Amino acid sequence: MTPQVVLTIGRDALTLLLMISMPVLGVVMAVGLLVSIFQAVTQIHEATLAFVPKLIAAMVVFAIAGPWMLSTLVDFIRRTIESIPSMIG
Repeated sequence: MTPQVVLTIGRDALTLLLMISMPVLGVVMAVGLLVSIFQAVTQIHEATLAFVPKLIAAMVVFAIAGPWMLSTLVDFIRRTIESIPSMIG
């Protein structure tokens, strides 16, 4: 196994991680921004008001995008495991 192969696998893993986490992070950031604007306008500074909508949004995104995330991860892991013999020999 050459250093180039290791770097390629690491780069692919980081790219996959970024691609899978983007839907959840994007929605949670958007909900957080909306809640922050709402808190600034109404001057209500309750900690649970910022936490609960983000938690609900993350659960909804996981419910919708979860199967895609899981199948993408399983495909990557399957490809990585199947390529072990060619990397070693």
